Amino acid sequence: MADPRERVGEQYQLTPEGQSLAGAAADSRSNAQSAGSLLRELVETIVLALLLFLVIRQVVQNYRIESHSMEPNFYEGQFVLVNKLAYRLGEPHRGEVLVFHNPGNTDEDYIKRIIGLPGDSIEVVGDTVLINGQELSQPFTHNLNPEDSYFGPLVVPEDTLFVMGDNRPRSSDSRAIGPIDQDLVVGKAWLRIWPLSLFGLVEHFKLEPGVAVE
Repeated sequence: MADPRERVGEQYQLTPEGQSLAGAAADSRSNAQSAGSLLRELVETIVLALLLFLVIRQVVQNYRIESHSMEPNFYEGQFVLVNKLAYRLGEPHRGEVLVFHNPGNTDEDYIKRIIGLPGDSIEVVGDTVLINGQELSQPFTHNLNPEDSYFGPLVVPEDTLFVMGDNRPRSSDSRAIGPIDQDLVVGKAWLRIWPLSLFGLVEHFKLEPGVAVE
């Protein structure tokens, strides 16, 4: 077979056959480079998405309500987003709704309302909540305790929170399981995302004993 290159002076000139072979090699290199670039972009996208997911998981967490303990404000099957930084960057307040790990089974999470802070003396008589002997205003909608029910008094230990469900007769809360260690707190309920008809920010209250809140 003739050499596809024919000498012209000091130069080599490719014949059509040689040009075809060179073009095919160039196309092959170009395709390999394109495939490599596409694969690299895909890997970078996946890594970036994974990092973004991990960062978001450190800030917010999706939570599905599994009980009736917060009715009529939260119902079973609803979804809320929990702000996991709320109590790392700030302090808890009475009246706020939070999610925490069940002390008896940390794989299970509960949603309740903060009623007592460290150092508070808590007493519950019927639907009346007394903190340090003063009645706590409860402007949020809740299902009432039976009139003959009674709890306390109990002093909330340091680094714990006294929590109660809004459905007082059907809530397993600090009246049954004791004050919650703040290390078990997941975060502050922030945004209700399901059902869409109730989409919006979760309402919280800042309550003070002896002070009426409307």
